[in-house]
Amino acid sequence: MARVTGIGGIFFKARDPEALRGWYARHLEIDIQPWGGAVFQWSHDPRGREGGSTVWSIAPESSDYHSRPFMINYRVADLGAVLAAMRAEGCQVDEKTEVSELGAFGWVTDPEGNRVELWQPPSLHKEA
Repeated sequence: MARVTGIGGIFFKARDPEALRGWYARHLEIDIQPWGGAVFQWSHDPRGREGGSTVWSIAPESSDYHSRPFMINYRVADLGAVLAAMRAEGCQVDEKTEVSELGAFGWVTDPEGNRVELWQPPSLHKEA
């Protein structure tokens, strides 16, 4: 029996939740819903037979639900294109990227100073 089979949700705090939700909606195109978060649908099986979701949400800094420190890894289909677009939009994008057998990785810092990792899985990464 597997005890952990995935991530059920990501929850973090912000000094200004509305502004930070707007930044993530604009620059990472996360579909923020009226309740303040987003739900990502995924398939456990490559053939799509079993599915699930991961919840994403930002809470006010005053929330007692959890502590603040974190780094979130977001899956992307084209790391180079996402990083280039975010640079053009004036986002704080790290110059360094990493490529390994695990895929391609890049980083950006959001307006509240949170480091965000962007990951292009190896199945989507093609060496140029």
